[in-house]
Amino acid sequence: MNLEELKYPVGKFIKPECITKEIIDSSISEIENFPSLVKTEIQNLSEQDLHLRYRPEGWTITQVVHHCADSHINSYMRFKLALTENVPTIKPYEESLWAELPDKQLSSLISLQLLEALHARWVYLLKTLSEEDLNKEFIHPEQSERISLRENILIYGWHCLHHLAHIRQAKELRFE
Repeated sequence: MNLEELKYPVGKFIKPECITKEIIDSSISEIENFPSLVKTEIQNLSEQDLHLRYRPEGWTITQVVHHCADSHINSYMRFKLALTENVPTIKPYEESLWAELPDKQLSSLISLQLLEALHARWVYLLKTLSEEDLNKEFIHPEQSERISLRENILIYGWHCLHHLAHIRQAKELRFE
């Protein structure tokens, strides 16, 4: 596998031309199932296995789980901002720097518990969104574009698959 394939084992996110209810529902299912799939992948790993990387110089399995908790908290907040404000500009964060903060030393099970609770709330919210809600947008200042909630659901369905593939890849390829 080349570096690009190692970085993007499920490919890069591609926005569909038309975002249908079926595509949205499928992405919400990916978000809903993510914590239990991560749990299945990591619950019986040794401490040594949790330090495996999905590519050379990539994050460890534990860092991937912590990153997902960080990222998904930010996404949940972005949904709430878009639902309660008029096209808010969200605050980006330096995910690579967050991944190096001291809490990376915590057990990945701490972030898994956070993901389980967060996803329960997030999915409940997503399943209640109306057509009008799905069309609400926020501005991502680094991309200088408006992102609709309908698109962001798809981005995070992909994000779940992307990082689940990283965990599985780390277990299979065993980069240290």
